[in-house]
Amino acid sequence: MHPSQGRSSARAFDPQALARWLVQAHAQRETFTRAPQAIRARTAQEATAAQQAFVRLKSAQCGPTVGWKIALSTPVMQKMVGLAQPVAGRLHQKQIVQSPAQTHLSSYTRLIVEFEIAVVLRRDLQQGPLAHTAASVRSAVGWIAPAMELADDRLASYPHMHDKGLELTADNAWNEGVIRGEQKTLASILPNASPLGADDPLANLAGQVWRNGEPIGQGTGRDLMGHPLEALAWLANAAHLRGESLKQGELCILGSLVSSQFPKAGDRFEYKLGEFAPIALQID
Repeated sequence: MHPSQGRSSARAFDPQALARWLVQAHAQRETFTRAPQAIRARTAQEATAAQQAFVRLKSAQCGPTVGWKIALSTPVMQKMVGLAQPVAGRLHQKQIVQSPAQTHLSSYTRLIVEFEIAVVLRRDLQQGPLAHTAASVRSAVGWIAPAMELADDRLASYPHMHDKGLELTADNAWNEGVIRGEQKTLASILPNASPLGADDPLANLAGQVWRNGEPIGQGTGRDLMGHPLEALAWLANAAHLRGESLKQGELCILGSLVSSQFPKAGDRFEYKLGEFAPIALQID
C-alpha cells in the first residue's frame, strides 16, 4: 500500500476573480470594503497581480496605460491602511486631460483631488544590476509639470482602513484621472550642473493650492519622499518588482504636496507650481 496524499490546504489565488469583483463594485457604486474571503488577496504580490488584471479590464473603457502614480508615500498613510511601503498604480490614456478641466461630482461615489508634481520620461527606465536611485533616474526625465489627480475612495471609512491596504492596491490606488499643466524641461528647473540634494531647485519647487479663491495649503518637492527623483526611483524599482518598467513618454505623478481635498459641487481649485502657469479644475 502507498500512503494516501492529503488534500492540499494551499489556496490558489485568482487575480482575475478579484479584478472582476472590483469592476462590478465600481459599476454598482458599492462602498469600498474588503473583498470576499474566497477571492481576497493575502499578499502584496497577489494584490499587485489583481491590480494588473483590473487595469487590463479597465483599459477597455479608459484606454491603454500611459503612466504611473504613487499612493501612500508617507509612513503615516501606509500605517493607516496596514502597509509598510507606498503603492504603485497605473494611469489610463482617456483619463488624462489638459488644464483647465471640469468634472461632475455625480460621476464619482466620493471624489478626491490631490495636487502633484509630474514628470514625463524621455527614455525607458530599464532595471540594471543595481536598484535605481535619484541620480540614476535623473537623465531619464525630460519634462516636469504640475498635475492634479482625481481619485474615488468609494466612501471608504478611514478609521477602519487598517486591514484594507491590499484592496487599495488591487483597486489601482483609487485613481480616476489626471489633469496636467504645461511642461518645462527638467534642465530649466534643475540645471545639469546642479548637484542633487534636499536644497536643490527641484526639491525646493513650491506649490500652492486655492479652493474658491482661498489658500488651503502648500508644499515643496522635498515632501515627495524627500525629493521628487527619490519618488521616481522608488516607482521605477516597484515597477521592476512587478515585471514591468517605466517607458519613454510615460507620465508619472509622484505624490501630493497638499492634503487630499473632498470637493463639493461648485468648487473651483487652482494649483500653482513654481513658475508654471496655474492649472484649474471646476467641480459641477
